[in-house]
Amino acid sequence: MNEIFEKRICSLKSLLKSSDEAFVLTSEVNIGYFSGFLKSEGVLLVSENESILFVDFRYYEAALKACFGCRIVCFKELLSELAQTAENNGVKTLRFEASDISVKRFESFNKELDSKGIYCIADEEVDLKINEIRSIKDETELDKIQTAQIIAENAFLETLNYVKPGVKERELAARLEFFMKQYGAEKASFDLITITGKKTSLPHGVPGDDSVCVGDFVTFDFGAVYDGYCSDTTRTIAVGRATEEMITVYNIVLKAQLAALEAINPGAACKEVDRAARRIIEGAGYGEYFGHSVGHGVGLEIHEAPVVSPKSESILKSGMIITDEPGIYLPDKFGVRIEDMVCVTEDGYQNFVNLSKELMIL
Repeated sequence: MNEIFEKRICSLKSLLKSSDEAFVLTSEVNIGYFSGFLKSEGVLLVSENESILFVDFRYYEAALKACFGCRIVCFKELLSELAQTAENNGVKTLRFEASDISVKRFESFNKELDSKGIYCIADEEVDLKINEIRSIKDETELDKIQTAQIIAENAFLETLNYVKPGVKERELAARLEFFMKQYGAEKASFDLITITGKKTSLPHGVPGDDSVCVGDFVTFDFGAVYDGYCSDTTRTIAVGRATEEMITVYNIVLKAQLAALEAINPGAACKEVDRAARRIIEGAGYGEYFGHSVGHGVGLEIHEAPVVSPKSESILKSGMIITDEPGIYLPDKFGVRIEDMVCVTEDGYQNFVNLSKELMIL
């Protein structure tokens, strides 16, 4: 395990522009990625000489047990101790993640460190470089994501036993999350979407007191977290029966989803994967009812690099995890989304989802 985190730290160190520069990570997720400790409110200093995780008393013992490849410091005065450590390592410039740190917090760092002759920078370059590193998953990460997916699927299949006329959306969400935890999840990857009827036209509809009725679609957008890593899947099912229009729209979305899968290869442009699905939906006359991107990366966060959208400049590489989730949403009628989560491989992709995509009518 040490080797994995040492390799990650080395990849970060390779981005340092000079020996007197260091990174200061404040994002809990990035700290976890590079150190192995995901439950921290401290900071990770990565210089050419060493990597140091600063945590307060509440996290010190846990960090000692969970961290790899870095020294743990239990701080009392973070800013002064960080400044002194940077000074001891000959650091003159500290680079911060722009997307995580607030202006107020950055200013407090800058004020303290400037008095020690240390220059602070917070720009997008650090975030972009870290996103690139994290976008390629190693085998340990892939195993955790696959486990999270298995947990989520088992919970979903269990929850289907409770889908019947009269059941409320809230109950389905509660049961789904309960079963995920029962099967070994830490938590859900996000606020679960279990919506029915006309609400399925809302891409991110919120479960409420609406009840399932015969003839409804029910959208399940769900994911589990296992050892910090997320899964993400969507299935749309029908209850009792489905109209001809519902079946037609479902099959268009399925065709689009399969077309995007076929476009996934290392070296493929993400915007072309998006285009493969969008072309099908637009060709069927439903283009205006598909307003989101086809997919996104998944890992320690439910949405991370790369983005699979019409404007994306990202190129797929082996080891990336992405979703494929086109949809059609007809206002005040119904919506359909079908989502798989796949890993880009050297010769195509591996689909982590084992659930059927044929329209299920319960």
